Amino acid sequence: MHQNRTKYPQKKAQMYQQLQELPSKYKVIALVRMEKVRSSQLLPLRKKFKGEVEIVSIKDKVAQKSLSTLKIPGIEKLAANLVGQCVLMFTNMSPIKLNILLGKNKIMMAARGGDKASIDVVIKAGNTGITPGPILTDFKEAGVSTKIDQGTVWITKDSIAAKKGDTISGKLATLLSKLDVKAVEAGIVLNSALEDKVIYNQEELTVDVEQYRAAFAKAHQEALSLSIAIGYVTKENVNMILAKAAQQARSLAIEAGFLTDDTKDATIQRAHGQAKSLSGKLKGYSPQ
Repeated sequence: MHQNRTKYPQKKAQMYQQLQELPSKYKVIALVRMEKVRSSQLLPLRKKFKGEVEIVSIKDKVAQKSLSTLKIPGIEKLAANLVGQCVLMFTNMSPIKLNILLGKNKIMMAARGGDKASIDVVIKAGNTGITPGPILTDFKEAGVSTKIDQGTVWITKDSIAAKKGDTISGKLATLLSKLDVKAVEAGIVLNSALEDKVIYNQEELTVDVEQYRAAFAKAHQEALSLSIAIGYVTKENVNMILAKAAQQARSLAIEAGFLTDDTKDATIQRAHGQAKSLSGKLKGYSPQ
């Protein structure tokens, strides 16, 4: 007969207590699912965001139980997303900003079988330091030219073992690992986040910064063009409006034959051109 457990492992007890305390210290709780994230990716982030983001690796059941006791609106929806191995991030920055910063901190990692190459995977020429043996077959299958010199395998020329987007086989992943060639760009993406009673899903947290930058640049250019066209003066466009007005005034003066120091040469050239054109039309003309 099973009895209700009264004691829990120390790590789980500490995690439970930590998750009781942290939500009251920060405005945002963000969730990362670890299915496609490796634990080695977290270490540089802990250092980089120290003081701004507190990162806690959790067990789903312990976290669900701890968070379910908190009187925070929306926390139950976030807890429902805690499935499998997860990480919770506690911060006071907006979740969208956090997600953008995480996206900028991608690192290159060794590939595993089944991963897709993030770049063209180049194996450089040179001494591999590897003793000849069955691995020569792996080099051959990868399309890498080799030779044996002084008891080690040498790569004779730079070779592309996989193109960007190609699926990397288990054999190739093992070979790349031995050569310390990293083929996969790995980043962390927030699965969901809670801020001010609002739950954001992954799609809502993902912002294409370059797309927005291009849209703002286009809107700025269109607004600038419109303000110049209607003569609405601002400190940003005043020089362009004055230049446009000066050009229009000069063109009008030349058209009207109004001589000034600035227009006299152009006015005379225009009159000369009109005279030549008229002369050409009058050649061969005879009155009836």
